[in-house]
Amino acid sequence: MHRPLALILAMAALCGCHATEAAEDSQDFSQLDKGRYLTVVSDCAACHTQKGSDQAFAGGRPIETPFGTLLASNITPDRDTGIGAWTDDEFVNALTKGTGRHGAHLYPAMPYNYLTKLSRDDALAIRAYLKSVPPVSHQVTANQLPFPFNIRLSMLAWNALFFAPGAFKPTAGKSDEWNRGAFLVEGPMHCGACHTPKNVLGGTETSKALQGDKIDGWLAPNITNDFQRGLGHWSPEEIVAYLKAGHTKLAAASGPMGEEVALSSSKMTDGDLQAIAIYLKDQPGQEQPPPPAAASNVTKAGAAIYADECSACHGLKGEGVLGLAPGLAGSSGVQSTDPTTLVHVVLQGTRSVATDAAPTAPAMPSFGWLLTDDQVAAVTTYVRNAWGNAAPEVAANDVARARDRNP
Repeated sequence: MHRPLALILAMAALCGCHATEAAEDSQDFSQLDKGRYLTVVSDCAACHTQKGSDQAFAGGRPIETPFGTLLASNITPDRDTGIGAWTDDEFVNALTKGTGRHGAHLYPAMPYNYLTKLSRDDALAIRAYLKSVPPVSHQVTANQLPFPFNIRLSMLAWNALFFAPGAFKPTAGKSDEWNRGAFLVEGPMHCGACHTPKNVLGGTETSKALQGDKIDGWLAPNITNDFQRGLGHWSPEEIVAYLKAGHTKLAAASGPMGEEVALSSSKMTDGDLQAIAIYLKDQPGQEQPPPPAAASNVTKAGAAIYADECSACHGLKGEGVLGLAPGLAGSSGVQSTDPTTLVHVVLQGTRSVATDAAPTAPAMPSFGWLLTDDQVAAVTTYVRNAWGNAAPEVAANDVARARDRNP
């Protein structure tokens, strides 16, 4: 071969190699960025990173279930204690089919029954991102459940009853924006894992989708378009603002929802938040008969307590102070059928989430040390039925049980 020709071919091969590498780098970067975003949307850090830890995704955080405690697994790329040695198929199956390493059945505390809506490309993008985080050697024994719930084969029956695998399919006749919101809510955001009631076996009650459920001593509220107890009076813009900033005139995210806002929805695009709002506003509420009127002696006592202890922040008429204390008049959360969150906040106090859009993170002090069970029941009953609100009376026994859960 002539020397010039050989040189030309060599240079062509070298340039082709570099072009291929550049293309792969570009493709990898795009996949990593997609995977990072989907990991945020899926709120993986909320379970897989221990509170206060700087070891992201190293696992070990307790997850309370009605059947016992599970520990979130290590999903860093450590080969011995994380998922570094997993194959792509094993990872995809874990997210979308509920089986992990070597086909072991997972528990639905890992929300594969929602993540199944992801495509294979989505799942592999998440894997690509997780491969890029620092590996952490942290051995976690995830299954802490008592017998017989610790037998993973039992999930075969659970899956047969409650799990419908399959990637998301758009609904014909709905807009692209609505379908994007449906994908996010029903899929990676797994909103129903908290906001949809569960039956005695832990299966989702699909007939009551997004109508609220208890979680860790809080109530994940109704997020359908129910006008009394859901988002019926919220505009799409208010839903977007809440998910982005954690605050509106009638709500301040705290507890598990505060963590979701901090780690997930506040970092999502405005377009995706708008799509979520459009989808949620299209979810029908469930008409309920008005509750019976609360006893007049209870509301009278509650009104006096409210005037003394609550009105300075929340206003004499429950109007609240924007950016400081949410309004109570017209609040769907205050009027929830189940008063768990309201009682929890009065007893324990809470600090709302801090976000870039609302960095103040105002707090409410605990009143559990000051008020008796009867007094907490009275003041919560009052705010649930004052200024046009209407909700069932709170019983002192319910307050006592809440106090026992969080002494």
